[in-house]
Amino acid sequence: MLRLKRLAVLSLFAFCAITAGAFWLLGMTNAGAPGAGVRAAQPAPPQAAGKFVPLAGGSTHAVNITRTVDPGWLARTAARTGIPARALRAYVAAAGMANADAPACGVGWNTVAAVGFVESAHGALGGGHLTVSGDVSGPIVGPGLNGDGFAAIADTDDGALDGDARWDRAVGPMQFIPSTWKMAGKDANGDGVADPHNIDDAALSAAGYLCAGGRDLTTDQGWTDAIWSYNQSEAYLGQVDDKAVEYAEQSG
Repeated sequence: MLRLKRLAVLSLFAFCAITAGAFWLLGMTNAGAPGAGVRAAQPAPPQAAGKFVPLAGGSTHAVNITRTVDPGWLARTAARTGIPARALRAYVAAAGMANADAPACGVGWNTVAAVGFVESAHGALGGGHLTVSGDVSGPIVGPGLNGDGFAAIADTDDGALDGDARWDRAVGPMQFIPSTWKMAGKDANGDGVADPHNIDDAALSAAGYLCAGGRDLTTDQGWTDAIWSYNQSEAYLGQVDDKAVEYAEQSG
């Protein structure tokens, strides 16, 4: 009887080990596929929409759209979410512009805001803040990507954006590396310069980057692929998803 019990325990252990091994192999197989390392789509958060009011004919807005964020909605939602109003305005405008440019994308401002929170606490990383014009009060520069705990990315901009002529570093409130900024950076505030240290430019560039490739962020797979393209980490996916859901629930 004792032998039978031992045999049953060993059989159960072997079954669990084989099952775990099978899932490990499945994960390794998927590592070479698009969205490498993602075993399953993360549930997409609700894609929140901001409230806009039309501008008078011929008017323009600091962010290059024909609508502006409703000030009452902005104040209420900033208070409920804890997002600085200046950052929130940029996120809402960025989502509106990205969706106008790619109607099938469906990116919500809450997703853009969640990325901004995880990347730099909405430009407050290191004790900084956003100015009225949307610039960070002091440069937000990540560690050198020298291969020590990070990917090794040699300098691509002669240190122009990150101050490092040896290694690239992520910069600005949405933490773009210079090579990605060169590809995705946009001038959102119409000053003639695409500046990763400005929240309007950075938020629009992030929203456009998330929408790239015809993604539909209203679907689980589309949203997961978009966030994964920004940072290939399952922990990051979870952080952004949780925050995006929270912002949608708190939206005014």
